[in-house]
Amino acid sequence: MRSVQVFLLLVLAMCFAVSDLFAADNYQLLRSSPAGYAPVVPGKNIQFPRDHLPHSAFKIEWWYLTANLTDDSGGEYGVHWTLFRQSMSPDEPGDSWSNNQIWMAHAAISTPEGHLYEERFARGGIGQAGVQVNPEGAFSGWLDNWSLVGHSSAPVPGVLTFTVQDKRIELNLNAVTPWVLQGENGFSQKSEKGQASYYYSQPHISVVGSLIDAGSEIKLDGKAWLDREWSSQPLASDQPGWDWLSVHLDDGQALMVYRLRQVNGKHWYSGTLVSANGVSESLSAVDMIFKPIQQASVKIGGSAARNLPLHWQLELPGRGKQWIIKAPRPDHWLNTTFPYWEGPVKVIDAESGLSVGDGYLELTGY
Repeated sequence: MRSVQVFLLLVLAMCFAVSDLFAADNYQLLRSSPAGYAPVVPGKNIQFPRDHLPHSAFKIEWWYLTANLTDDSGGEYGVHWTLFRQSMSPDEPGDSWSNNQIWMAHAAISTPEGHLYEERFARGGIGQAGVQVNPEGAFSGWLDNWSLVGHSSAPVPGVLTFTVQDKRIELNLNAVTPWVLQGENGFSQKSEKGQASYYYSQPHISVVGSLIDAGSEIKLDGKAWLDREWSSQPLASDQPGWDWLSVHLDDGQALMVYRLRQVNGKHWYSGTLVSANGVSESLSAVDMIFKPIQQASVKIGGSAARNLPLHWQLELPGRGKQWIIKAPRPDHWLNTTFPYWEGPVKVIDAESGLSVGDGYLELTGY
């Protein structure tokens, strides 16, 4: 009985700690002081497989995958899976229930019938969640029965498995192109005040897998994008959130752009264009036009609705390229602890009006 009481007190303590971390302005956590945590500075030598693993000296990091998939009849699906690590203090992680790490995971499935998602939490140090190289020498990231397990010490090639409600996703991920270091060799600046992250991606992931629903199996294939990022202060005090887009173009190129919104309207832009064979080129504000052109009403919980920018203009003037980015459906709001919109988009050539790619759009801080 005594052990049960102690366990319940520890669970309550964890719940109150999570509540305090994520109270009020949810994204304030990403703007809070980085004092005591490791700084993000230029010139870091990102190494693999070391940097596929956690960096507990930094406040926050994530392993983030999105995928655009189709079934045998051409039906369109989307998959979004993320594992987050958050330090509650800059101290050493500690063992067992003294561990100061909180893990959070999001999983979402977009189907022709609708959008489903779940959010889960775990305390570090007790085996419920984590990222490590397992005894077989393979990368393993998990929270409960959600997992990304590599065939080697890297997360890709690998297998992603998770459930949302009564649906189960099993995806085999493969890639042969190199990891892309975002920004300046992995140093990704977020504002003129110096906020930054370490950031790399695998934009060319081929996917073969299935959605198992009510005992029936739907075969899926397509393309995915995996992001890895860690920081001690990803947002400046005057940045309410960001708009992020990754796309796979039909010609084999991959493109990622984002803007960190500034309250004064002078937004921070960054991006990367990646060739079909994995050669990357960094993009800055002078290389792109990335702006919303149409809003749509999005239900954000209960009866509340909000207008969000779900149609965008994306242009690379130096290359004579201009696209319209459209979200086919607005119903992809995740009313999670950090609420945000994330869903599949179509890439339309602005001149011909033809579809030339697919991708994922993320909108935070609205």
